[in-house]
Amino acid sequence: MDCIFCKIVNGEIPSKKVYEDEHVVAFEDINPIAPVHILTIPKKHISSVLDMKEEDKELIGHLHLALQKVAEAAGVKEDGFRVITNTGVHGQQTVFHIHYHLVGGRQLEWKM
Repeated sequence: MDCIFCKIVNGEIPSKKVYEDEHVVAFEDINPIAPVHILTIPKKHISSVLDMKEEDKELIGHLHLALQKVAEAAGVKEDGFRVITNTGVHGQQTVFHIHYHLVGGRQLEWKM
């Protein structure tokens, strides 16, 4: 499989890690859209929200709890942040390994 995020998990591609445990890893986005922009991914390859299985519910729950630790490590826990998951082409998903963008560090705008 030629997945850039799997290569980060396996240590084949360097990243600026913010948080890691046995199930997830969080690292700085290389094209940040805010002062804080961190990607949090499961170490298990799951292509998108639409590819999650019943057996993945504990892993995804663990990932969501890890976002709290990521926000704390990034210094945005108190002021707030946004968590975004893009799904599919129209959802602007460009890497097909489920990932959560944690963005913050300033007041964020909402545009639709």
